[in-house]
Amino acid sequence: MPDSTSSAGDALPAAIDRTDDRPVYVIGGGPGGLAAAAALRARGVRAVVLERSQDVGASWRSHYDRLHLHTIRRWSALPGLAIPRRFGRWVSRDDMVRYLEKYAEHHELEVVTGVEVSRIDRVADGSGWRLSATGGRVLTGRAVVVATGFNHTPRIPEWPGRAGFTGELVHAAEYRAPAPYAGKDVLVAGIGNTGAEIAVDLVEGGAAQVRIAVRTVPHIVRRSTAGWPAQATAVLVRRLPVRLVDRAGDLMGRISVPDLSAQGLPRPDTGLYSRVREGAIPVQDVGLIDAVRSGRVVPVAAVESFDGDAVVLADGSRVTPDAVIAATGYERALEGLVGHLGVLDARGRPVVHGGRAPEQAPGLYFTGFTNPISGMLREIALDARRIAAKLAAKG
Repeated sequence: MPDSTSSAGDALPAAIDRTDDRPVYVIGGGPGGLAAAAALRARGVRAVVLERSQDVGASWRSHYDRLHLHTIRRWSALPGLAIPRRFGRWVSRDDMVRYLEKYAEHHELEVVTGVEVSRIDRVADGSGWRLSATGGRVLTGRAVVVATGFNHTPRIPEWPGRAGFTGELVHAAEYRAPAPYAGKDVLVAGIGNTGAEIAVDLVEGGAAQVRIAVRTVPHIVRRSTAGWPAQATAVLVRRLPVRLVDRAGDLMGRISVPDLSAQGLPRPDTGLYSRVREGAIPVQDVGLIDAVRSGRVVPVAAVESFDGDAVVLADGSRVTPDAVIAATGYERALEGLVGHLGVLDARGRPVVHGGRAPEQAPGLYFTGFTNPISGMLREIALDARRIAAKLAAKG
């Protein structure tokens, strides 16, 4: 069995009355922020969630319509409330939003919406943190949990000629459904999980031609095999030596995933877990394999530049799609918030997360900025408990 030292849906510990009335401010009303607030509240620590939008789970509300979790319901729940069985094994976007709303209500969380924090500074005497927020607000808390999200700010590369492209160019964050692209020629730039799923959605929604631009060939895994979810395997192997997991991943890939080299999608030449350690999560198959094998989704070289109505690819070829959907990822966008504190690495990500605070910034915690192979929501649930335990111990 996978480890379950703090199973996400288990009951939280009984609340403890505390005398310290200074709140812990939690920045972000998504899963990471709500989980941290609930775990803190259960330990008698007042937590105030600050959410820049008007609702909890804002990023989930804006995802494309067909989105379902790639992690199973049981291991996607947050501390103290299971996801209802009626939501199925692979929870939909809409049901995830319902769950987050219910979660905030169930735990009676103190959520303040319409407040965006722009900067965090240490209080002069070192006793807490000062937050600068919209409307000229200045808030002071005993500690801060930053949970603004892995997918915070859409990123589109500065491709040469991009501004002069005469077709439609949008980030995947703006994509909702395939209907506007029915009968059109569409190029999806990027073959991560988002790009792969959007490409399949476009095909099933009636797009005339769908290409997917590939810079680095991904590892593709089945979401489940004979009822066994890929997430369960990921939880089991995540602490094993990288080389061993790479070998096992290669063997399983050859058994479960057909060779798509003839269709322009060869097998990767680097190990699955080695790539995960570099930040590249495998693509879970939700129809991509069949779509590529049947020629309904055509892999092409990476986008290099734009030239009028044409997209120039890395192999020198040119295509003229009606629309380009850039599934090119997101920025964490933490520099303005905490960049001056020396708590980010060269890629703009927190140097530590979960129950560990940066050495130079005690009382400052981060959650939701990693995307482990074992599942982000599962990691968020574990982080919440660790953060709460650490802050409760500090009194």
